[in-house]
Amino acid sequence: MTEDTAPLKVALLGAGVVGSQVARIITSEAEQLRQRIGRPLELVGIGVRRPDTERPGIDSALFTTDVHALVQRGDLDLVIEVIGGIEPAATLLTEAMNAGASVITANKALLAEQVAQLSTTARANEVDLYYEAAVAGAIPIIRPLRESLVGDEIRAVMGIVNGTTNYILDQMTTNHLSFDVALEQAQAFGFAEADPTADVEGHDAAAKAAILAGLAFHTSVNRSEVFCEGISNVTQADIVAADQMGCVIKLLAVAKLTDDDRVIVKVHPAMVPKTHPLASVSGAYNAIFVESVEAGQLMFLGQGAGGAPTASAVMGDVVTVARNRVRGTASHLGTGYTKRGVAPIGEATSRYYIRFQVQDKPGVLAKCATIFGNNRVSLQTCQQSYLEGLGRTDGFTASLNFMTHEARESDLQAVIEELRGSSFVGDDIKYMRIEGR
Repeated sequence: MTEDTAPLKVALLGAGVVGSQVARIITSEAEQLRQRIGRPLELVGIGVRRPDTERPGIDSALFTTDVHALVQRGDLDLVIEVIGGIEPAATLLTEAMNAGASVITANKALLAEQVAQLSTTARANEVDLYYEAAVAGAIPIIRPLRESLVGDEIRAVMGIVNGTTNYILDQMTTNHLSFDVALEQAQAFGFAEADPTADVEGHDAAAKAAILAGLAFHTSVNRSEVFCEGISNVTQADIVAADQMGCVIKLLAVAKLTDDDRVIVKVHPAMVPKTHPLASVSGAYNAIFVESVEAGQLMFLGQGAGGAPTASAVMGDVVTVARNRVRGTASHLGTGYTKRGVAPIGEATSRYYIRFQVQDKPGVLAKCATIFGNNRVSLQTCQQSYLEGLGRTDGFTASLNFMTHEARESDLQAVIEELRGSSFVGDDIKYMRIEGR
């Protein structure tokens, strides 16, 4: 066997929902992969925690719990990591690259914290680091951002990057379910974990937002710099209010450039106009909307999770990295060369919807409008309605609903603080950002 025909040796870390699908594809589509790459792939080991667990279709002789020995063996060409979490994944991938292997990972949590360090290690060892599957499952978004659009100037990236929350909000909108009932339904259908905190509180989306922002704006963005707000406080009243304004509510990951060339990165529920492409994304689908100077507006839509869709994205990277290996090259695609700063959430700008109860007395509306104006928040629309049960004893029998023009987050928060300190305003003040035009 010559070097030109020798198999590329592959180690797989993790054999769960995604890892099992990756192993299946490498085995069942061996000939097709050989034709695409130019040399065959040989799966030489699979790192697992429980080697006795039955995994149909996978040779149990490949399983090992000694994952450090596996990645350090010295003859590996590719290491595929789908175990998730920060450790031991960070150490294992570093060891693999130091031993000369290129790396493919789907680990969003790790990349959101350490992509800069891992990229440095890859460059130092002249190996690849690819991670298409880390964001939005099967949707090709990482490669377009770091390759296809690298000659353009991206101004904003905005997307639905968590299928669980999109399913819940879609059910609340279309079937008028409460948040709790929609969540239970998502869990019953397998769209949500038994502990849904990472999804519904926005943590999963925030990790993906950090990765997307770093790629789009060629800078280093850490997960801790991403503002994060989940959907657990979204109510049917919010859904109805959005519909009345021609909007739907989505959990969005948003990354934008500020006027002074810094980056704002945030995750939060937002009202999206029904005319915007993201508004029609239903069920557990993901979609990412990109605005650039030359290409204009682009949208990427598809399955955002699941074993087979995610494995498809992993295998796309496997073929690319394997081809590089055959050619004896590596793509050192750094993301931190612009060194843009990350601005705090207070400097973000958006339109806002805000509603609260007030006393039904002369002059109250004017006083509220003055509070907005004094804090540099311009009002676009105002609607007043009366609450059911005019005999309520707290005196707050009227409801005011405002939509603002574009305003700074810090100014809007100042408005809310002043309203809360006003005797003529009730305690329940709800607001939501409006994204998309």
